[in-house]
Amino acid sequence: MSFRNLLFALIVATPAVDGQVATTNIAYDNAGEFNFVRVQFDTYWGRGRGYGPWAIDFPDADVNFLRGVSRLTNVRVMSEPIVLRLDDDQIFDYPFLYMLEVGQGGGLTLSPREIENLREYLLRGGFLLVDDFWGQQQWNNFYAAFSQVFPDREIIELAPDHEIFHVYYDIDGPQMIPALYRSDEYGEQGINFATNHAILDENGRIMVLINWNSDMGDGWEHTYHPAYPTRYANSAYRLGINYLMYSMTH
Repeated sequence: MSFRNLLFALIVATPAVDGQVATTNIAYDNAGEFNFVRVQFDTYWGRGRGYGPWAIDFPDADVNFLRGVSRLTNVRVMSEPIVLRLDDDQIFDYPFLYMLEVGQGGGLTLSPREIENLREYLLRGGFLLVDDFWGQQQWNNFYAAFSQVFPDREIIELAPDHEIFHVYYDIDGPQMIPALYRSDEYGEQGINFATNHAILDENGRIMVLINWNSDMGDGWEHTYHPAYPTRYANSAYRLGINYLMYSMTH
């Protein structure tokens, strides 16, 4: 796998989020260590329509997260996020993949090639972040499809003291980040709590991080929206950067 070998001496900057991420002083690099890769996928009820739940928040969330990584760390980022399908061998060139809304439209439909490619990608050291799906029914939809990737591996819940919450910022475990015009008192479907779950490899490394009942994508997308509270955006960047740092150093 052509993942870059990064050391903390190269990536650690002063870990502070003091207000929403500015648009200036972005150190874009066409040969940078990190680019944001969003996964395009089909759903049972939206096959063949091109744009579907996978494209929600695109491209603003992706672009703003790249800006945040550049501003808040020393990681060199590329300027244009990309979209790949799981059956595309280009995914092996990137250590970090992002999916969201995996419970909508009846859930994912994964081809045998996508299942095989994703399994190989994760076992070789790749990291997949699953974001922004809510409630038991959407979980059931996601699980029915995703259990085909690792039918013999348990999905575990992460405790607040897990390393991934402390690898860069010290975060008190999962955070419920609401969508625009909602609050952390009542998220989607009236839910007021978030949990993080994971699929681990044989060495205990997180291969798949499942961000359930929280919407980091909206936190990134609405960074500059006057109606979106800064504290939610800041939480989204802290969590996202922790997940990224974990993926690049494990």
